[in-house]
Amino acid sequence: MSALIKICGISSVDALDAAIEARADFFGMVFFPPSPRHVDHHAASALAMRAGARIGRVGLFVDADDNLIAEGVQAGRLDAIQLHGDETPARVAVIKERFGLPVWKAIPVAAEKDINAAAAFENVADLLLFDAKTPKDAALPGGMGLRFDWNLLGRWRGRSGWGLAGGLSPLNVASAIAETSAPLVDTSSGVESAPGVKDPQRIRAFCEAARKA
Repeated sequence: MSALIKICGISSVDALDAAIEARADFFGMVFFPPSPRHVDHHAASALAMRAGARIGRVGLFVDADDNLIAEGVQAGRLDAIQLHGDETPARVAVIKERFGLPVWKAIPVAAEKDINAAAAFENVADLLLFDAKTPKDAALPGGMGLRFDWNLLGRWRGRSGWGLAGGLSPLNVASAIAETSAPLVDTSSGVESAPGVKDPQRIRAFCEAARKA
């Protein structure tokens, strides 16, 4: 089976339409104002309405409180909540129970110890998204085009569903799938022409490469 595909950080109709036409499985809406990919609730509602049931809707939050998550869930008609901050396993469990939606937890990776630390989230998160760890002084927790050593994932023996993110692009996604057997691949900056500006052609190329892997 081919890997599932998520195009994250979509904020325009053109990008959403490209993702749907390219048969991506999910698109991500970023509810984090510092990000160039941030969408407000009006934009999220419009994108969710346009998407309908043609593609899964995932909302990305960074150390958000319950009120912000609730607003995003309602506006984006979310199918899943993605947590991309320093949320603890206990916090993940609370969010999952309160909102009754699948919760994806991003795991920042730079070394083997980071892979091992993911085990703490196994019983509370529905999917673990292994992403490249950003520098300590970085303004954003992701979406910077960084990648980590995919060989580290060979040490992962968890039971939870998982996905691969971090520096994936149309040029390397096939290799990433071949090397890791990732059941899901997630891209954001890898299909952009500028920070926060999705390129429909790159979205189509990414999806095509992932499907053929």
